[in-house]
Amino acid sequence: MDEIAMAALYARDETCRALGIALDEVSAGRAVMRMTVGAAMVNGHGTAHGGYLFLLADAAFSYACNSHGPVTVAQAAQVVFLAPAAVGDELVAEAVERTRAGRNGVYDVRVVRQADGAVIAEFRGQSVVIAGRPPTG
Repeated sequence: MDEIAMAALYARDETCRALGIALDEVSAGRAVMRMTVGAAMVNGHGTAHGGYLFLLADAAFSYACNSHGPVTVAQAAQVVFLAPAAVGDELVAEAVERTRAGRNGVYDVRVVRQADGAVIAEFRGQSVVIAGRPPTG
């Protein structure tokens, strides 16, 4: 894993940076990201909108599958929402590689509430390598 490439990828990631999604850790096949649920991120029920939970998990998945070097994208993903999150909750998403075969990979992401460890969502993503090394600048 090239730390410079991961830093460059994050620097170009306008969505994560605009939403305050921080990249805490990246290692081969693994990434940890965190986000605090803001007032603009809740739905009509006052809980974190599923789209933001998916986005946090998908971002961690992206960094984990790109940690090997070649440009890799999602080819499919699904999420199961298990518990609500509220404004002010700090959520941590940890993505872990389960397997890679040829150009394909499978990754699991668990989203937990930092305060009590409650599992908010479980995400599974399938990746595919589409190109060689990403740009570093």
